[in-house]
Amino acid sequence: MGCQEELLIEKVCEIYDKLSRLENLNPSKQVNSLFTQLVQTCMGQCHIEITKLNERVQAIRCKLIKLCGKAEGLLEIHFATLIGSHDKPLNHIKIFPYYSNYLKLSQVEFSMLNKICSRVPKHIAFVGSGPLPLTSIILATNHLRTTCFHNFDIDPSANAKAIQLVSSDSELSKRMFFHTADIMNVSSSLKQYEVVFLAALVGMDREEKVRVIKHLADHIAPGTLLLMRSANGARAFLYPVIDPCDLQGFEVLSVFHPSDDVINSVIIARKHSQG
Repeated sequence: MGCQEELLIEKVCEIYDKLSRLENLNPSKQVNSLFTQLVQTCMGQCHIEITKLNERVQAIRCKLIKLCGKAEGLLEIHFATLIGSHDKPLNHIKIFPYYSNYLKLSQVEFSMLNKICSRVPKHIAFVGSGPLPLTSIILATNHLRTTCFHNFDIDPSANAKAIQLVSSDSELSKRMFFHTADIMNVSSSLKQYEVVFLAALVGMDREEKVRVIKHLADHIAPGTLLLMRSANGARAFLYPVIDPCDLQGFEVLSVFHPSDDVINSVIIARKHSQG
């Protein structure tokens, strides 16, 4: 491993150590500063082979992903509450610090889908939509203006905040539905969706992610597209990685790895036809 890679890993471990000592991960000057440093460190040009990291760094990576997931959830709750306090919340969603990142990622995902889909999907499911369902909002507003979006989240309070954001928009609220459920308990109703989005933080480790993907493979209709967010290189310190070999029952159609300030990789796979 080269000097650059070692310095990057050392910096990531140093930031993890500081984050793990904090009393909480609620948005604050200190928390925001540490996560900004972490993201900037992981988005450099230096490429890291995550599978080749030693056991100590692998263990830190697993803990760091969980810390990132927790902090991301708290950040979304904070801004969903702030944005939702306005009379017309959707006019204020741009105050979310990573809004431009979501715009770029949604454009990438729409372009990938557009090359694969022969027609505009009527029904899309988003698994792990959270209190600030920006992807669904951006896709429904900018790209898929006739599609219905079914947003699934295990947390009722997250859905309550999300509903508050879209309810003031009479047109959008007719196409945005929110379901409070553990996706592992949803089965036959999954067959109605032509595309299923799987959020990056649904399944915080490989085993859990594989279980969710297998459940979806068992219950979505043959031919359904599964769009998953993953991570590549040093960005895998921030999010779980999906290995194409874990996609049993699916044919991988397209893979995108970012080289700009987009964080997530994107994988699109199609469920095999039965028989």
